[in-house]
Amino acid sequence: MGIVSGLLLLPLAPVRGTAWIADHLLQEARRQAHDPRAVQARLAALNRALDEGAIDEAAFEREEERLLTLLERPARPTGRTPTTNPARRRHV
Repeated sequence: MGIVSGLLLLPLAPVRGTAWIADHLLQEARRQAHDPRAVQARLAALNRALDEGAIDEAAFEREEERLLTLLERPARPTGRTPTTNPARRRHV
């Protein structure tokens, strides 16, 4: 990036920074949403809610189907490669 384009794009730096943060938050949310342990915990909570009468059978079945689908299929790739710290990379 040249000096002129750097100076012209400087006012957009906060917008680019905000977009970068939002993108990383979205990636982390997707990772957590597809974490098998988290999905299994939500399934257990769903079963407890049904047992306690907090939800009806139809709502239970809809949410159970959605959670089981999350367990069966992996998270959609974002098209980006995860950044790794070369110092922490394992050598096999």
